[in-house]
Amino acid sequence: MNRKYLYYFFPLLGTVFGLWYVFSATCDGIYSDYVRLVNSYLPDVWNPDKFFLPDILTRIPVNYIGRILNISFFGYNIMFDRVLGVLALGLSGMVLAAYCFRKNLSILWFGVLMVVLFSLNKWEMLTNGSGWAHFLSFAFFYYHYVVLDRVWSREEKPKDRRILILLPFVTTLLVAGPYCAIYSVTVILACGFLFLMKKGKGKGSYLIYGISTLIALLLYLWSNTYAVEDHAAPATGSIFDQLKETPGFFVRFFIKSFSSMVIGGERAEEIFHTNFPFLLLGLLVIGFYLLALWYNWKYRLYEKTVLPFILLVSGGLNHVLIVLSRWIFLKENYGLSSRYALQYQAGILGILLTFALVLPVKRKKAVPFLRFAAAGACALFLAGNCYTTYIEIKKAPYRLENFEKRAAMARDFEQYTDDELRANFEYRPGRKDSGAKVRSALTILKENGYSVFRTDGSAE
Repeated sequence: MNRKYLYYFFPLLGTVFGLWYVFSATCDGIYSDYVRLVNSYLPDVWNPDKFFLPDILTRIPVNYIGRILNISFFGYNIMFDRVLGVLALGLSGMVLAAYCFRKNLSILWFGVLMVVLFSLNKWEMLTNGSGWAHFLSFAFFYYHYVVLDRVWSREEKPKDRRILILLPFVTTLLVAGPYCAIYSVTVILACGFLFLMKKGKGKGSYLIYGISTLIALLLYLWSNTYAVEDHAAPATGSIFDQLKETPGFFVRFFIKSFSSMVIGGERAEEIFHTNFPFLLLGLLVIGFYLLALWYNWKYRLYEKTVLPFILLVSGGLNHVLIVLSRWIFLKENYGLSSRYALQYQAGILGILLTFALVLPVKRKKAVPFLRFAAAGACALFLAGNCYTTYIEIKKAPYRLENFEKRAAMARDFEQYTDDELRANFEYRPGRKDSGAKVRSALTILKENGYSVFRTDGSAE
């Protein structure tokens, strides 16, 4: 097999695996955030009044296209969204494959990267199709980082410089939604760093790329001022009040969130009964972060390629963001959730890429500690993610059974009380109107013959 095709074979294989998983672990039927989406946008997905709103840029506009296609061709089948999520994850793999082929990365290291990328530690995002656009946004993020790397490495393609100016607007305003924050900050910081490191002509271009990203972010923030926050959290005071009362909570929350990239949070909570294993794994991962950053600087890896450094910054900032935005739930294990693996994994990819690229360059001079650290990082993330994936594969039939039970309940929802609907559809169960909202959404689906109420036989 041609070596180039071999690189692209891995993400293709990962995509097939992801598709197998979602069809093995899920079925059609709304729950969780879909209740809000159905009540907000269906049945008239073409209605401009539901689209042209002041906070439109916060609503991930690409989702409107997805809903229109889903309604028009699939009768609002949730499996359609899940498939889009897996395909978008595969697109991220293709972007990384192109980079790794260009940098002549060892196929073994690339295989480790793909194991992490397609790990089922993100099972919650894969099974909840409403997050498909988030997978797509990360494909855009990685593509932006890779294009920036091409320009910095003097391996640019003819239109790369224009792409770096226009891409932030497409990514931030149409695809990324709330995920744009860390992406934008990462790109701005990276452009500032490259401006400082650049010698001679052309350094001003990086300021332009950073300014384009900043303008797109400001447009998003302007739109966000019109959004109405709607979440239920037990915290009533400010973060500063909480920090004074329980400073250890934030430290544990932050450190433990890193451990979830070794072993999935759900499984870890089942086998770890004290804080020590979480904190130990978290500190170990933080140590690898710091070591990778140091090697980027010590061996001047950034002079040849800046992608590993960008991924490290992105991953680290996402851990900070989760602490700042999710502390309000007052659960120090909240950062372990599978829904955040998509954000965290950028940093793990950066760690692995750093070691994979530094080792061949320093092969003759590589100190034992460098080799030991590279092998340790590879073994830790490979073993942890393989174990998490193995456990999730075993759980797939049980997850499917739960989805099927919920779908059957949805078909006969009139027979259930609001309290029963609230307890089974995972839509903000702490709110009194949860059951009524579920009933409203299922009524809309039934009246229009969508999802589990399709009459073409495909809903069975």
